[in-house]
Amino acid sequence: MIRIHVDADACPVKEEVFRVAKRYGLRVFVVSNGRIRVPADPLVEMVVVSGHFDAADTWIAERITATDIAVTSDIPLASLCLAKGARVLDPKGKVFTPESIGDALANRELMAYLRDSGSMTGGPAPFEPRDRSRFLQKLDDLVQAILKSSR
Repeated sequence: MIRIHVDADACPVKEEVFRVAKRYGLRVFVVSNGRIRVPADPLVEMVVVSGHFDAADTWIAERITATDIAVTSDIPLASLCLAKGARVLDPKGKVFTPESIGDALANRELMAYLRDSGSMTGGPAPFEPRDRSRFLQKLDDLVQAILKSSR
């Protein structure tokens, strides 16, 4: 059974995940450092983690499998999930792959260095309606790919 693991702190597409999961009857784990409102649905589970800074990442990385999907903008978590064979999608609809994750990690380090040195300020581009639409399409594509490969 396909499961979706949502790195839920600051995730803007939770409602979209719930909608796709309901359509396919998929289990969803909403993992966060604090309580988040989730639908009253037996397939949706709110997981509140506490402790260290990356507790949600650790929870997801320890449980994700090759037939699962992770929704996260955290590139190191994406890398851990890919290493276990899972599919990974960021909230703007970017699919991380084993081929692309190295560049994403390197770019993350470069941006952190530039911010730390004061050469760059600001953050990522704001979330837009087209990002939500792209996310929905890519999530559906990933679910379909997993279903097709399991036949």
